[in-house]
Amino acid sequence: MEMSPKQIVEELDKYIIGQEKAKRAVAVALRNRYRRSQLSEEMKEDITPKNIILKGPTGVGKTEIARRLAKLVHAPFVKVEATKFTEVGYVGRDVESIIRDLAETSIRLVKEEKFEEVKEKTLAIVNRQLVNLIVDQKLKEKNVEDKDALRANVEKEYSEGKLDDYIIEIDVAEAPKQVEIMPGMGAMDLGDIVGGIFPPRKKHKKMPVKIARDYMVNEESSKFIDMDTVRAEAIRRCEQEGIVFIDEIDKVAGKGNGKSGPDVSREGVQRDILPIVEGSTVTTKYGTVKTDYILFIAAGAFHTAKVEDLIPELLGRFPIQVELQNLTKEDFVNILTSTKNSIIQQYSELLKVDNINLVFDESAIDEIAEISVRENETSENIGARRLHTIMENLLESISFHADGSFPMTEVKIDKNYVDNELKSTLSKYDLSKYIL
Repeated sequence: MEMSPKQIVEELDKYIIGQEKAKRAVAVALRNRYRRSQLSEEMKEDITPKNIILKGPTGVGKTEIARRLAKLVHAPFVKVEATKFTEVGYVGRDVESIIRDLAETSIRLVKEEKFEEVKEKTLAIVNRQLVNLIVDQKLKEKNVEDKDALRANVEKEYSEGKLDDYIIEIDVAEAPKQVEIMPGMGAMDLGDIVGGIFPPRKKHKKMPVKIARDYMVNEESSKFIDMDTVRAEAIRRCEQEGIVFIDEIDKVAGKGNGKSGPDVSREGVQRDILPIVEGSTVTTKYGTVKTDYILFIAAGAFHTAKVEDLIPELLGRFPIQVELQNLTKEDFVNILTSTKNSIIQQYSELLKVDNINLVFDESAIDEIAEISVRENETSENIGARRLHTIMENLLESISFHADGSFPMTEVKIDKNYVDNELKSTLSKYDLSKYIL
């Protein structure tokens, strides 16, 4: 049973504060995919995803909502900036590369899942191979009379992880060269083209046992995996479950109004994006991908342009439009403390490595949130990213002097500490009230 919209929102709440409308919109879009999968083939053909436009300032959670959504369901996901593309005939990436990137992501996802299925089997094989290599190498290094005793000792030390840093020599296949068969299709491995006519060249390489193990597990796993099956499943997942997040869509909005120059190119980008959003077939090195059922989520701040400035054909393909709200002081407090792996938790864990135990009291958290809100109001509004700026300035002195050379030390962060460390920021606000 797939997750219900409520469950999806609950999961998103662990990482993103507020923005209930946006969370509900993406949760429904995701659930509709499951509902569609339960219908007859004939009905499925006519039901396409309802694409979404997220409108709101930077740093309020637009990208994070889409990224977390894809992680929840292990869906192929790519994030692209609309400004990276230019109208056909100009220098820049072509929009079909979005779908090729999505296909690559899908291949990687399916490969990882297949590798996980055979990991236990391959790990047992690799462990035996590594023990043999270590024993052979130790025999060459010194004269050993009792080989059985040596093997028993190696097996014991290997199982306890004591040989993880022991340097061994293994044969490593050289990475095949990438060549471009047709312009715009992306690069392909030369090994894929010649189809194994020539065996891959190998070279001797020295590395620690723990790194050799990872390499050998990947190589051994590929023997148990049928790549044709992987490609077929990856293409299916790309077409039926793929999510494309197009950021900065507002930067290519704006009507020409008879002008030449940038506005013409902007509209050209929109017209180039239109076919893949409407539904077309894109050729990738893994096969053709139909884009009809891929979910597109576009996002932008829309400070200077309006959503309505997008060309009508493209706008019509994004029937759901959600406006995200500016973050409040309460939101900042929750981001600092309530999210999974919250910002305060991140900085605390980082500094524990160097024997600093940070303890934030409520007055400090309240002050950091207050400063963040005011700074967003008086200068550029960068949303939750402002917290990272404030926290870096606040902890700069501690982070610089901490080197792990002293025992665990508790450092209490309260309002006075925050005010002392951020004097320059606070004085800026004191002056701003006199500026007309």
